Amino acid sequence: MELTKEQKLFQNLVQKAWEDENFKQELIANPVAAIEKLTGEQVVLPEGKTIVVRDQTDTSTVYINLPAEQKMDDIELNEEQLEAVAGGRNDILPWITSGPIIVTCPPPYDPTQQEFEVM
Repeated sequence: MELTKEQKLFQNLVQKAWEDENFKQELIANPVAAIEKLTGEQVVLPEGKTIVVRDQTDTSTVYINLPAEQKMDDIELNEEQLEAVAGGRNDILPWITSGPIIVTCPPPYDPTQQEFEVM
């Protein structure tokens, strides 16, 4: 599966923040300006939406992101998603969003870090 433009942007933002402390601080302080500076493109957010960047690089802390509840009645699948569901995939619906959203995710798995079990 090919990454969307938003997913590629997210990967670039995270990688740049890991490599460049100044960029990371700018991204945290003013996400829209930092993204525009990096991409050279204007960021247009839907009315009422904001971008919040949290520095989750402290490996001594476990971060839990609570996403907004998806309203399944409001979701329309695109052709690719309809084809995937018709083919038997059942992992499509949890990942559908109503617009371009940048989602936080944990850093890549590091096998040297202590693992924990969720009860």
